[in-house]
Amino acid sequence: MTDMYDEPRISAVNLKPYPHEEHGREGDVGRALDPVKYLQATEQRARERQIAVETVRILRKDVIECYRKEGVNHYDNCKEVCERYYRVITKKDLGQVQPNWADKNKYEGWN
Repeated sequence: MTDMYDEPRISAVNLKPYPHEEHGREGDVGRALDPVKYLQATEQRARERQIAVETVRILRKDVIECYRKEGVNHYDNCKEVCERYYRVITKKDLGQVQPNWADKNKYEGWN
């Protein structure tokens, strides 16, 4: 019927950085060393981004539900839910798993 009253399910999976392929060598602009690996890495980054966005959406929903359920007592009773949400949204790229970039400074500004 509805999963509103079910216990929330939280995954305990800890993902490691995934293998990737960046664009070419120094001075060889626009050419990937292995185009298949490059496309697979691009698709994996898109999947990781979507997982990060959905995680934030679910946590935001949990905060809203807690506020509505607790009413005026939400300051005391929703503290853990809000802290969990805050820890995720303040991470770089919403906690998205990143590959081990060859040049970390090149990708440092991504959010």
